[in-house]
Amino acid sequence: MDEELVVTNRVRIPPAELTERFSHASGPGGQGVNTADSRVELTFDVAGSPSLPPTLRERALARLAGRLVDGRITVVASERRSQLANRRIARERLAQLIREAVAPPPPARRKTKPTRGSKERRLAGKKRRGEIKRGRGRARPDD
Repeated sequence: MDEELVVTNRVRIPPAELTERFSHASGPGGQGVNTADSRVELTFDVAGSPSLPPTLRERALARLAGRLVDGRITVVASERRSQLANRRIARERLAQLIREAVAPPPPARRKTKPTRGSKERRLAGKKRRGEIKRGRGRARPDD
């Protein structure tokens, strides 16, 4: 599992920049739960990584600000019984998180005005609704 983490064509993270911790996982495992450290915590130092170009690093730091602790992001995986499977899941999650964080921002929205037809339909709907409400007025006694 000591191969580099491929995030995008331009961004690859070497294994030396990833820190893995293992611990007991709750859930699946049965009797082996007392002996197997299958839960994986994968940590990556976003702020101090030389693998991220400066522009992408700034973008990632801004977008992941709520999840970072001291410039580091941690991903946890404990769904599977096997430590190897959980390591693979954690790496995929981390790669996806960083991929989304360094993605370029979407193009700015072009402002548009409502068409004449849409304005007329909106006003006609408001008028119909007002007529319905006006019809609910207090019942008048018959003379």
